[in-house]
Amino acid sequence: MPIPSRKDGEDRKNFISRCMSDDKMKSEYPDSSQRTAVCLSKACENLDTVAQADFQMYFENYGSEEELTEDNFYAPSEAEYVDFGEDVVEWDVAADRPGLWENIRKKKEREGKNYKPAKRGDKDRPDPEAWKKAQSGEGGEGGMSKAQLKKIASQAMELYSMMTEDMEIEAWVQDNISKAEAHVASAYDYMKYTDVRETEKEESYAVEYQGRKVKLNKPFRTPDGPKKMSVYVKNDKGNVVKVNFGDPNMEIKKDNPKRRKSFRARHNCDNPGPKWKARYWSCRAW
Repeated sequence: MPIPSRKDGEDRKNFISRCMSDDKMKSEYPDSSQRTAVCLSKACENLDTVAQADFQMYFENYGSEEELTEDNFYAPSEAEYVDFGEDVVEWDVAADRPGLWENIRKKKEREGKNYKPAKRGDKDRPDPEAWKKAQSGEGGEGGMSKAQLKKIASQAMELYSMMTEDMEIEAWVQDNISKAEAHVASAYDYMKYTDVRETEKEESYAVEYQGRKVKLNKPFRTPDGPKKMSVYVKNDKGNVVKVNFGDPNMEIKKDNPKRRKSFRARHNCDNPGPKWKARYWSCRAW
């Protein structure tokens, strides 16, 4: 299967985002870490050894910043957002960037059901009726979920008691733990911060605007990469850009004082740089 190639003049960070979201790449490399490695290698073609090392180190440690295009624009659902305590602003891409919005609209028409933003009926989209049943326990959904969570909690605590700070964990075990943390965190955020009225309101919002409005300064989860999370922010020129940050295969340990202090010292997080750079948000996560 041919790997996507950079277009003439295409920014390397924008290429990585396009490569990571390519349907054929996701099929060929379902593991995001493998897909990242392949796309990163392709993005570094024609760079000398030093420039290649610098680019890879920055991307792996922090993430990337990229101009918005129809290929990397994504309108998150409310449940995908994560509050970092920043001042949040709603941004209307259709009003501010009509040319970009027109390209996005054409892409929606072109891709139809394959377009990224979740719609009612999608398998990954919470359905209001199913949500009501789960809350009330009708149909056994609530009871089944509680039983599953009880089992998860029991096994998680048993695993926790087996492990020590200096224990070497096999990569596949760590990978499964990280994925479990991400899935449970996503369910937790939805259950805690969303109710049926908000879900129905969001459905109405999606029909009216079809993803034209997003929130600035509020990160959202990006399961398809290129990193663990993304956030829309305004750069020094006043343009909205997309910042990708966080290792999708690693769980941060900010509740561990030693690890938190070590990370922040290594990356000079007392001076994290501007908000439109990935290092700012990586430090913010810690």
